[in-house]
Formats: sequence, C-alpha cells, structure tokens
Amino acid sequence: MTNTDESAFAQLHPKDGEKFTALIHLVRPDWTTEVFAVKDGIFPDDLSGFDGAMITGSPSSVLNDAGWTRRLLDLIRAMNEQEMPIFGACYGHQAIAMALGGALGDNPVGWVHGLTTNEIIAKESWMGHLPDRIHLYASHKEQVTKLPEGARNLAISAQCRTAGFAIGNHIFTTQHHPEMEPGFVTALTEEMAPVLGDAILAQARSSLTRAADQQDYAESVAQFFEQARAGCS
Repeated sequence: MTNTDESAFAQLHPKDGEKFTALIHLVRPDWTTEVFAVKDGIFPDDLSGFDGAMITGSPSSVLNDAGWTRRLLDLIRAMNEQEMPIFGACYGHQAIAMALGGALGDNPVGWVHGLTTNEIIAKESWMGHLPDRIHLYASHKEQVTKLPEGARNLAISAQCRTAGFAIGNHIFTTQHHPEMEPGFVTALTEEMAPVLGDAILAQARSSLTRAADQQDYAESVAQFFEQARAGCS
C-alpha cells in the first residue's frame, strides 16, 4: 500500500489495502491477502510465502525521492530478478516502470480524472476475455514517458499513450484504478474539485454516468497471477 492520503476524506472510505483485496475477491473470493503499508516504512521481511504482489496507487509521486520510495524501487528490482508476479496500478504502474529503467513525466493535458476509455493494443493470455475497449477510472497527472527495456505496451487512451504494460509473464500494470468503486470516484471527484479546475471537473462529472468495467478487469488480474504461478510450477 503506497497511498499516503491520511486526510479526513480518506478516513471516511476504505483504505487501498481493503480496496485491492475487494477487487481480487470479486473473482477469487477464496484468495488471501496481506497488506504492507510501505508508505509508512512497513515492508515484508520475506516474500517467499507469497504468490505475487500488488502495488497500489498514491497521491505521492514516484519522483519525490522519499526513503520509502527508494526502498520500494529496490524491492521491485529484486522481485523482477526473481520473476515474482507483480501487478501495479497508477503509482504502482509508474514505480515499476521507474524501477526497471523507464521514465516518468507530467501529463501534457494536466489532470486525467474520471472514467477513461482504453483501447487494448496487445492482448496477453490473461486478457483474452477483455473487450477491445475497456473503461477504467483514472486520477493522475504524471505518466510513463518511456517504457523499460523489454516492456510491451498493452493499452492507450486519448490522454495516456502508455495505459498499461507487461514484462515477461510476471509483470502487469495499468495507469488506472480498477480498485475504485463508483461511489468512491464520485466522492473523490468532488473532493478534488478545487485542484481539477472547472473544465476537467465538468468532464469528469460527465464521464461518471456509466460505471467502469471492474469485474472484467479483476478477472484479468486474477488470470495474470494464475498463469504466472503456473509458469513457476
């Protein structure tokens, strides 16, 4: 869990550890999870007992050079060397890219917030059931500007040319937020109104008339971990 938001707003809603657990439980209710608040310096001592890892989103920037961020990037590099399955969303997506030789920068359009339409340009085996266009919630103002060596770009949107990537069969990412529920995104949009500005706020509100394809995307995350685990056996 990388989410550094401890505001009064955050206390009214489930934390990201709960959100990502709920996401995977949509499709694999018998799977168990353990949450490590790496943003507080709480890291796993030993990953050998885990089948994979998920790295959450965060209002913090991967570029901020915080001590816990540097430690997380080192951990990502170690997991990659072991080909441990990792799924990263938003901050997690960016942290994986940065750790493995990619680069980040500001999104030229500023904030991307609300429901986004993503065109899948390459389908991995765990994505076969997904439609060619999938809708996911977004909230970010930085993006991956250079992919790590060997990474495969999986999806693009009008606002983001690297909306997700894969490396081997053990890394899968999205710039977006499959863990977010409609009610939370609506509340977050109003909470962020002062920073979004009138035009982006209006666009975000308009986009929320339909829900994200959460269930379908959750299935792709589950299948990603299953195929990676099968490849290791």
